[in-house]
Amino acid sequence: AQACRLPYEVICDGEDRDLGDVKYLLSPQDLAAHDLVPELLAAGVCSLKIEGRLKTPEYVANTCGHYRQAIDAALAGEHRRLDAVQQRELELSFSRGFSPGWLEGCDHKRLVPGLSSAKRGVLIGTILDTRGDSLKVELSAPLVVGDGIVLSGDRIGGNEIGGRVYELYQQGLRIEQATEGETIVVLQRDSLLDKQVSAGVQLWKTDDPRLTRRLRKTFDVADPTKRVPIEVHVKASVGQPLTVEVSVADAPPQILVSEHIAEAARKHPLSSEVLTEQFSRLGGTVYRLQTLTSELHGAPMVPLSVLGTLRHELIKRLDEARITRPLPFAEELQTSKMLAEVSNARPTSLGNEKQSILRVLCRSLTQLEVVLEAGVKDIVADFHDIRQYRQAVQLALQAGAHIALATLRIHKPGEDGLFLALAKQQADSWLVRNLSALRFCQQQQIPFAVDFSLNVTNPLTAEQLIRWGAARVTASYDLNRDQLCELAQHLPADWLEVVVHQHMPMFHMEHCVFCSVLSPGKDKSDCGRPCDRHDVQLRDRVGAEHVLHADIGCRNTLYNSTAQSGAEAVEPLQQLGIRQFRVELLRDAPREEVLELVHMYRDLLAGKLAGGAVWRQLKAHNRVGVTRGTLEQPRNPLAIL
Repeated sequence: AQACRLPYEVICDGEDRDLGDVKYLLSPQDLAAHDLVPELLAAGVCSLKIEGRLKTPEYVANTCGHYRQAIDAALAGEHRRLDAVQQRELELSFSRGFSPGWLEGCDHKRLVPGLSSAKRGVLIGTILDTRGDSLKVELSAPLVVGDGIVLSGDRIGGNEIGGRVYELYQQGLRIEQATEGETIVVLQRDSLLDKQVSAGVQLWKTDDPRLTRRLRKTFDVADPTKRVPIEVHVKASVGQPLTVEVSVADAPPQILVSEHIAEAARKHPLSSEVLTEQFSRLGGTVYRLQTLTSELHGAPMVPLSVLGTLRHELIKRLDEARITRPLPFAEELQTSKMLAEVSNARPTSLGNEKQSILRVLCRSLTQLEVVLEAGVKDIVADFHDIRQYRQAVQLALQAGAHIALATLRIHKPGEDGLFLALAKQQADSWLVRNLSALRFCQQQQIPFAVDFSLNVTNPLTAEQLIRWGAARVTASYDLNRDQLCELAQHLPADWLEVVVHQHMPMFHMEHCVFCSVLSPGKDKSDCGRPCDRHDVQLRDRVGAEHVLHADIGCRNTLYNSTAQSGAEAVEPLQQLGIRQFRVELLRDAPREEVLELVHMYRDLLAGKLAGGAVWRQLKAHNRVGVTRGTLEQPRNPLAIL
């Protein structure tokens, strides 16, 4: 399962927080915007995407069918909401529970109830009692023999009970279908053996064979080929050759003239019915006759064999016209030329400097004070509380250090006030994490560098960002060690900054776990900002405790509990001319630990300490260890042979 679909426990201020059955803290319900289609179209949306990764054909048929109807109704000026039957059909194809996502604004509790992460289907009732292989159920929706059902439980933990319905009884009578009310549901033998089922447990229908068969009929046909409609016009006059003109949407019209001269009919003159029958015989081709019109003069007669020959020639002509139609294309790919220009796009300023720069990202004033004490002269401040930036800038100024303020990764309409607030702090520069911040820096003439979130994975992206005014770009976290070195080979050395120590961000999300589980509110307007008062980690199923942070915009980032170090990659990167390296702090640690970390990487960049030695010290000093992550030395896949 994806990491977002797994269970997590909350550690709040060092203590476990009991959330009862709420375990799936990062698992959102499925987006279902069916009822919002009219509003989306009115807002100017011209394309709707339905995601169906690893879903069945029945899911595609079901979902596309209902949304197609909603779109057509909205275009006709009607607003059709799903009725109960349609809602159940959509839920049966695949559903972890439906929600409008963010389309109706933030409601963190509605988006992530946290009770389940698996497909459940349709809620149809609650358990009253059990006996043997039977369930006594209070039904609230139809149930039929053969349906699949499941009881609420923890699928990840292996505590989920379910199966096929073998028999149904109401008021002592055996029935094939139950609607509502008290019902006895019999499952296959031993389905409930050694299972503890409590009264009040919810019952879900997970499969409806009748619905599956109906959906399958919409696509499981003998000839599933999608036909191309054609329009045919026939002219026939006594004493003249037969003329056939055919039109198709994606090719020029084709005109055929027969060698046969039409004669006056004695018994069976040519008719529109005969022509339609003959030109409809397109089986085995990709075409279908949509319309046929004709101009017939003087009761002409044409043998059926002539019509058949014309039909075959018609198909051949259409195939050729559609295959050879001109397609737009670029005369020449410009990639090679563009790559060749990158190395000369901007003169290097550090080409002759041998001293590497250590830049440290701090997430609190406490960290910043210790880092300044260590003599670091390049700082990035990435704080949760925007009000602390003024003091951070003052401290850096007093220490003679360069300080950059990090922007948010996501910037939404209406949030420009955050840029204005950052600009008031008069920091030396910004670390830009989105294109809106980049544009603001351009407009306000604020020096800036680009962070990993703008995904610099190739020289062309780097060159474009430098052209837009970036002092440097941070290599994307998607690059492995080989790819990072290859990127460094194709860029001016002073363009690139590499993060060599960090806790890798696992999730960055609009969803706020603080609001969802530590507050009675639903969004930032009424949550009371528990993120200001609590330190939170999420413990995964193997016991790793991942740090959760909220940024200024209330978006959450979950950081891997284990730090990633690229210490062993520093020397190869320095050999390629890279001189700018970053260390990112996460938790507030004792002063001595922070100082030791800074001194360790400073000695590494100065060549006083080898990458392997740094790695071993980090591994020895960290309780949860350290990982090389994406910067691991590549392995030879044939080494085991």
